[in-house]
Amino acid sequence: MQKDQPRLLELISAGVLPESGHSLAELGILAGATTESDGTVTVTIREALPRRSPDPRLRAAIEAQLRPQNLVLGKIQTSLETTARQISEDDPVPEVHNVILVMSGKGGVGKSTVCANLAVALSQMGARVGLLDADIYGPSVPTLFGVQSQPVSDGEGILPIERFGIKLMSIGFLLEDSRSAVIWRGPMLHGALLQFLKDVKWGKLDYLLLDLPPGTGDIALTLSQRIAANGAVVVTTPQEVALQDVYKAVAMNNKVGITNLGVIENQSYFVCSACGTQHDIYGSGGGQKVADMSGAPLLGQLPMDPLVQKCSDAGTPVVMAVPDSEVSGKYFALAERLAARVDEENRSAGADLVIDRSGGQNRHLPVARP
Repeated sequence: MQKDQPRLLELISAGVLPESGHSLAELGILAGATTESDGTVTVTIREALPRRSPDPRLRAAIEAQLRPQNLVLGKIQTSLETTARQISEDDPVPEVHNVILVMSGKGGVGKSTVCANLAVALSQMGARVGLLDADIYGPSVPTLFGVQSQPVSDGEGILPIERFGIKLMSIGFLLEDSRSAVIWRGPMLHGALLQFLKDVKWGKLDYLLLDLPPGTGDIALTLSQRIAANGAVVVTTPQEVALQDVYKAVAMNNKVGITNLGVIENQSYFVCSACGTQHDIYGSGGGQKVADMSGAPLLGQLPMDPLVQKCSDAGTPVVMAVPDSEVSGKYFALAERLAARVDEENRSAGADLVIDRSGGQNRHLPVARP
């Protein structure tokens, strides 16, 4: 690939984004442009939000500039530059731009499966992602990611396990037998969790997802006191017996100052493969009820899909194993909406600058919301 060509950059930067009336130069989102060996043009765009595919309006604006010069646009690639939470001097993960808690008030709602697939989706869309399995008593990450190896130390800290481009840490990696029980009381739980945050070499991440244990116990309270998380995503299923516990989790967040970023309704419905009929096996509307109570949006609804179970049990989240499946598409859409919510909260808190990976000036990037 050739180096960026100034005349090509100048030509493309004059392109106007439809509906906005602003040029790419005014928006400051053009990061590079090169001509490939086959004669097509590759353009690099700065984005503040991870996306599965570039905004189609960008392609239209760029092609309008290239066409009169008999140039053909090939690939649009993305340079992701996210906004970041407000980080204090004693933050245990100061290089992590955003920390997202994934929680539920009740076990068995598929929280860990949702968390794993969200992490993979964000990573596949260009973000640097870590996942901490904070469910000390019932770690699921080793199974969901098919990891049997143990983390090692480089003498300065613990190196996380890397799988599918995601940095992982779980108490399950440290157990000799996956069926072993962890019998710890509160202080030991807190110590282990803080060690996973402070002593693991997470490095620079756009998003660190924490898979919390179900319920409203000590771990969530410890996190609210020790780390400036962006907020929590609450996972529920539609039926009333699940909602009663999830309401408690939302209420706890409100009391301890954890922002409710959104609600994900899992196992919302089942579509019969024979007749195509949708069945609301666990009822309907539960996720919206939680969203209404929390004052946060319902980010989406996920179906009961045997493919998710099959891939999870095999150690590869469905978003990685079958990315073009319908259910994977829903996970990608959820990840985009979640990233948009995080960005919205960051900007409303005053974080109006993006983190510039190229070493230049941090700056405000316009955002087209999913």
